[in-house]
Amino acid sequence: MLVIQRPSVEAIGTSDNNRQKFSIGPLDPGLGHTIGNSLRRMLLSSIPGAAISTVKFESALHEFDTIEGITEDVTEIILNLKDVVVMLDGDEPVVITVDVKGPADVSAADIVCPTGVTILNPSQHIATLSAKGRLVVDITVERGKGYSSSDRDTRKVIGVIPIDAIYSPVRRCTYIVEPTRVEQSTNFDKIILDIETDGSIAPQEALASAGATLRSLVDLVATMSDAPMA
Repeated sequence: MLVIQRPSVEAIGTSDNNRQKFSIGPLDPGLGHTIGNSLRRMLLSSIPGAAISTVKFESALHEFDTIEGITEDVTEIILNLKDVVVMLDGDEPVVITVDVKGPADVSAADIVCPTGVTILNPSQHIATLSAKGRLVVDITVERGKGYSSSDRDTRKVIGVIPIDAIYSPVRRCTYIVEPTRVEQSTNFDKIILDIETDGSIAPQEALASAGATLRSLVDLVATMSDAPMA
């Protein structure tokens, strides 16, 4: 007897700190890992987001430099800036700035942003300044997908330091496949998907976006029968 039941997607529990679990099923035996792995890959690599891509310090030319009056060296400051979560409304790169005199504990709240740029974790620490310290830095924010290495641009501009940019708003995604019952059959699959984002997008939005991207790719194959063969 052929057993047919339409799969459904349900949120499990309540969202906690930008983290949410979802249940997807029931699925035909063996499809759990196929769909689960595909969704996970889409979630981690195909959802656009914003990140800091380059920095330019007034008092430093490269990442191995130090700045007088600042506890952290330039490398540490860059690592702290990488943890700043940014939302960018437009598609064009935008420059945001920091200009703080010491003594001060500089955080992401001290970043001056134009309209269309929002800092989501203003408490993120950037640098510690003594009375003699001053931190002046221009920060470029761009939109992209996935991960971009700092050595991506071979056109070096003196003073402009490219940094590794993680554009994906999905910070972590795991899944497991569990057996589930459909009528008398117990060998159907159910996916438990665990998604955590950086706060710039809700887990439910991320899952919907990944599903839409995956569907558009599958639709290309589905429409092959309608296209004339060369």
